[in-house]
Amino acid sequence: MPVTMPAGKNAKIALVTGGSRGMGRSTVLSLAARDVQTIFTYNSNKAEADKVVASAALAGHRAVALQLDMGQVGSFDAFVEDLRGALDMLHATRLDFLVNNAGMSLHKPFDQTSVDDLDLVFRVHFQGVFFLIQKLLPILNDGGRIINISSGLTRFTSPGISAYASMKGAVEVLTRYLAKELGPRGITVNTVAPGAIATDFSGGIVRDNPELNRQVSAMTALGRAGQPDDVGPMIAALLSDDNRWVNAQRIEVSGGMVI
Repeated sequence: MPVTMPAGKNAKIALVTGGSRGMGRSTVLSLAARDVQTIFTYNSNKAEADKVVASAALAGHRAVALQLDMGQVGSFDAFVEDLRGALDMLHATRLDFLVNNAGMSLHKPFDQTSVDDLDLVFRVHFQGVFFLIQKLLPILNDGGRIINISSGLTRFTSPGISAYASMKGAVEVLTRYLAKELGPRGITVNTVAPGAIATDFSGGIVRDNPELNRQVSAMTALGRAGQPDDVGPMIAALLSDDNRWVNAQRIEVSGGMVI
C-alpha cells in the first residue's frame, strides 16, 4: 500500500475506482492538483498503480492504491476494511467523494453475446457499482459527492456494444434514483458520460487504430478523439464546491460527438 506526503487534517478525501490508468489516473492526479487526497483502486496491475502514487508524490500530494475487482461483490466487505485502514493513514475516518470509474469493455454482436458475457459486464458495471455505493454509504460524509462513469454510447449507438452500453444505461437510471434517495443527506449523484477516449480501454482500439481514430475525429465537432486529460480535470471540477448545485445530471464529455 504505497503512500506519499502527510495529509492535512481538513483535506477532502476521494475514492476513485480504476485509478491506475487512463481517465481514472487523470482523475486521481487532477484531484491531487486541487489538494484532494485520493485512495484509488486497481484490478491487477500494481506496477501501474505505483506509478500513479509516484506521480502524485512528485506533485507533493498523497495517494493510496488498493486492489479491488469490481466484479467480485463478495470481496467488498474486506475491501471496506482495507479502505478504513487507508483512511486512517490519511488521518481521516470518512470519504467526501466517490468516483465509480473502473470497468472493462465487451465488443460482441448481440446475437453472439453469451450468458457469461452479459453476466460479466453486469457484475462489473452495474452490480459492482450498486453494491459498492451501498457498502460505502456509512463512511461517506453528508454533503458528499458521487460520480458514476457512463458512456456516450447510451445516447448514440455503435454495433457490437449492446451489452456494455445497456449496463451503462442502467447506471444512469441508478444515478437519478440515488440523487433522490440521498438528497436528504445533502449528497449529490451525477453521471459523467465520456465519448471515445484514446486510452488502452478495449485494447487501445481508439488510441491505436488509425482508421477508427479518423472516424471518431470526423464525427466529433472538435475534430479529434478525446484524451484522458479531457475528462479527469472535468470530474475533479464537478466534485468541487463550485458545482454543489449540480445533481441527478448526465453530463457528456465528448467534444460534441455525433451531434
